[in-house]
Amino acid sequence: MPLTSEELKTWQARWQNASPEQILEESVELFGANKIAFATALGMEGIVILHYLYRTGLHHAVEVFLLDTGLLFPETYDLLRTVEARWQIRIRRYEGLPLEQQRALFGDRLWLRNPDMCCFLRKVLPLRRALSGKDAWITSIRREQSPTRQHTECIEWDARNGLYKINPLAYWTWDQVQAYVREHDLPYNPLHDQGYPSIGCMPCTTPIREGEDWRAGRWRGRAKLECGIHQ
Repeated sequence: MPLTSEELKTWQARWQNASPEQILEESVELFGANKIAFATALGMEGIVILHYLYRTGLHHAVEVFLLDTGLLFPETYDLLRTVEARWQIRIRRYEGLPLEQQRALFGDRLWLRNPDMCCFLRKVLPLRRALSGKDAWITSIRREQSPTRQHTECIEWDARNGLYKINPLAYWTWDQVQAYVREHDLPYNPLHDQGYPSIGCMPCTTPIREGEDWRAGRWRGRAKLECGIHQ
């Protein structure tokens, strides 16, 4: 459903101090069951949102999906299986161009030579398929994560994809995320304990050093900070 600019501002103000549970419940009421999806890379923030969806029963009304690049860490795939078994949910995988075809068309290890093109093929295009027919999508991005996300609101118009973007954890800190995971004894990617606050594809993700930006380990040595789905 389209919102006027004033209505959007009203929802932004309403959700600024709201709990993720309230934001998720009202999002489903606002946009309707099966018209909203949750994109997760299974980072710790994504686990928090998955738990909120599960505990409220909203996982039946929201399609949960993963952009499976074929280049994710083994720990990420292990966590995917753990989460699906623990909460009896199905996380749908959207895949990009098969790596063999990508290699044949663009050469080997495209992520080293042209990471923007690689992200476009393996994440941006699959995201478009995943969001087809939806009116809104949920993400786990937070303001604290990077300068490119510091003005994130709990609800925004996503002009690139032509639908609304819901960010229930926009105002949360990393300490809050970790505390929630500990409180509820939730599974999470062990790479978080090895210096990876942000976990993407294996070839393009490294641990961060003390004092570095949260996403400094993504595409290290390049000006690139985003894969393209949140720009």
